Amino acid sequence: MQERRRLTRRTLIYYLRVFDLDTGEDLGHLVDLTTEGILVMSTRPLDVGRAFRLGMELPLSGSAPGKERIEFAAESLRSARDVNHDFVDTAFRVTALDLGHRSRIETLIDHYGFRD
Repeated sequence: MQERRRLTRRTLIYYLRVFDLDTGEDLGHLVDLTTEGILVMSTRPLDVGRAFRLGMELPLSGSAPGKERIEFAAESLRSARDVNHDFVDTAFRVTALDLGHRSRIETLIDHYGFRD
């Protein structure tokens, strides 16, 4: 299959939970991301071809306690078994992301992403 991704996804050294904002359901955890897409690892298959409103909670920077929430719209593109067959990987294309959250994701990638 031809690779259509324009940005290199970065695997984070940080463990982030991804949840459905509409249902509050915990979908799994983030495997890698760009400002245009994410890969989520879950214990069950997620619907493909569906629009989601997703969220991730990040610890606040500095010494302030608490969490910061990043919210965005995404469409699930494909789902397949992970190399560990207990999990399923689902790829999402980000369809709406406000400028502030885009900047926060870029900072997250810069600070916590593995480099090739």
